[in-house]
Amino acid sequence: MKKLLLGMASLCLAQTQSAQDVLKMDSIQEVVVTGTGTQHLLKDAPVQTEVISHRQLQQYAGRSIEDILSGLTASFDFNENDMGSHLQMNGLGNSYVLILIDGRRLHGDNGGENDLSLIDPHNIERIEIVKGASSALYGSDAIAGVINIITRKHREQGVMVENTSRVGSYGDIRQHNGIALKYGKLSSYTNFQLQHSDGWQNTSEEDPAQTEYHITDSRNKTVNRHTNWQLAEQLNYQLTPQIELYAAGSIYWKRIYRPCGHHPGVDVRTYDLQYNNASISAGGKWKLNDTDVLTLDADWKRHAYRYAYTDTTLTDGYVNGRFTNYYPYFPGDKELQSDQRLTQVSLKGIFALPYDQQLSAGLEYRYDWLEAPMRVKGGKATDNTQALYVQDEWSMLKPLYLTAGLRLTRNQGFGTRLTPKLSAMLKIGELRLRATWSQGYKTPTPKELHYQYIRNMSGVYLYLGNTNLKAQTSNYFGLSAEYTIGKLTMTLSPYYNKVDDMIALVTIPNSQAPGDLIVQYDPHRVRQYQNIEDAKTYGVDFTIRYQGRFFTAGGSYSYLDTKANQYDSENDMMQRVTIDGMAHHKANIYATWQHDFTKFYQLGIGIYGRISSKRYYQINGDGKGYQLWRLSTTHQLGKNVRIEAGMDNIFDYVDRTPHGLHLGTTTPGRTVYASLTVRLNQGKKLTNKYKSNFNSHQNNEQD
Repeated sequence: MKKLLLGMASLCLAQTQSAQDVLKMDSIQEVVVTGTGTQHLLKDAPVQTEVISHRQLQQYAGRSIEDILSGLTASFDFNENDMGSHLQMNGLGNSYVLILIDGRRLHGDNGGENDLSLIDPHNIERIEIVKGASSALYGSDAIAGVINIITRKHREQGVMVENTSRVGSYGDIRQHNGIALKYGKLSSYTNFQLQHSDGWQNTSEEDPAQTEYHITDSRNKTVNRHTNWQLAEQLNYQLTPQIELYAAGSIYWKRIYRPCGHHPGVDVRTYDLQYNNASISAGGKWKLNDTDVLTLDADWKRHAYRYAYTDTTLTDGYVNGRFTNYYPYFPGDKELQSDQRLTQVSLKGIFALPYDQQLSAGLEYRYDWLEAPMRVKGGKATDNTQALYVQDEWSMLKPLYLTAGLRLTRNQGFGTRLTPKLSAMLKIGELRLRATWSQGYKTPTPKELHYQYIRNMSGVYLYLGNTNLKAQTSNYFGLSAEYTIGKLTMTLSPYYNKVDDMIALVTIPNSQAPGDLIVQYDPHRVRQYQNIEDAKTYGVDFTIRYQGRFFTAGGSYSYLDTKANQYDSENDMMQRVTIDGMAHHKANIYATWQHDFTKFYQLGIGIYGRISSKRYYQINGDGKGYQLWRLSTTHQLGKNVRIEAGMDNIFDYVDRTPHGLHLGTTTPGRTVYASLTVRLNQGKKLTNKYKSNFNSHQNNEQD
């Protein structure tokens, strides 16, 4: 327990130590929590966990969480658009990946995609990634895996003020401000972030197959101009030495400015997109004794987006639950498209049991509320879920460690389901062998059940919900072998994930769509949420890392293949379909070097490569393969000033695929960036006694 506490303290103190101390502390094995919901040193975590450390984040200097994940691990792909960031992890998309911030669910779904700009990249301590079904512990949305964003903590008495300003090509601006206060039992952290881009256009050509004539002067941009900001507050109060309470809240605003062209139905836009988010959280932790803990968390989160009209527009669709033709909107008017609200309450306990066991148990209640007057018949839809879970970690059979979990889920529309999970780790010297079998369970979302949506962009598309959907289930099997030789660590992780009744957007004949909608819109294509009969993703991930005192190098490679079968009712036959966005091969390569030239100046240099083969899609073509290279430099001036500068896409690769078709990457070509961080800290310093204990622990871990 002493080692665990000291390890956690080292993470918090990384923000206030000198550049040389940061290098030393990165050699300490990090404490991770995501895989089991309990604390473990990374090297001894019974569930395979990939960590992007604070040192890696600082050296890479990514502009966004999408940039960081795709640049530092080969398991991810992103397609960014106006609706958010379409994430894919080992072959499965957004709806199968649970994203947490400090263990609490991120709520920012829109069109099945996450708005990851809700995450401030300058406020991240580390990122923990657990691959494979984790429904037994985390419930729905965790069939492909879990990404847990651990934010930075500020524990020193007094005041800390920080500012980071970053500018880059195409009007890219990233602003971060933080104020940390701690007086006695009360602590506060206020965080503000702003992001802006002028956007860019990689091609002015529209896909000829989706337009009546060949357009080569379109005004559509590859990435539209956009601005967003967020203000967040976190309060903590140490009521007693055993009880800590917290309250948190945030507000978020985003606007995407869409250009207006001169080709009706293709690049004429009469409205921008505006997003408004809010969240409130409260809870606490009660340490019953040295080993047992109770936690209570209550969250309310809202994600809403609207059309903000810039010209007079006649629309049709469901208004207040009734279909209306030619409803007028004028410049300045706003029309609600979707308002999603999540209420969730979680009670969790961790208890030490005899025979080297640790038991985790919890209760959860979740209520989803959706209002979409223009997209849902009746205007509103709801869903609620209750769950009970238990997990036992057993370490008596050292060097064999076992973890078993079971979750009982009850959903209002889909009944009750049990989802188990079993993991084992065998330690043989510096070799770690891990194995996991787990089941996943995911009920259809209100959108998948009830949506009716017209997309008029390079052709008319009709998207339909499906009230006949079935819940999805999965079986995941994963193995990993991790071996450390001195400063070199290698990990090989094969996996197999079978999803039954997988829900996906499938192109269907126009004749199968509701007759009134076909007559009204005459769509080019109709796509409906349907259960694919079965889908399998399988592959292998390989990582290698050399970490010296000043030089690190390594890389990761991910091979992926998928198989999916769907029943074609029109032709009475099974057909093979593609899981959208799959790429067989992805890889990342990096090398970094850091050196203290003087007591007050440290230089860091990093070179990073990201490589992907072709990505496959059911419609609108495949995405081209690509490779992108990045150069980053960091300049630490004393303890409180840091400069970052670098170049993305050194070899100036641009994907000029016509609008309406899939891109391999949206990069505009070679870009440059620079940022300045200034931190003023008036907090108390470590006592000499604590410094001695910390250094002793550090030396033991290095030995």
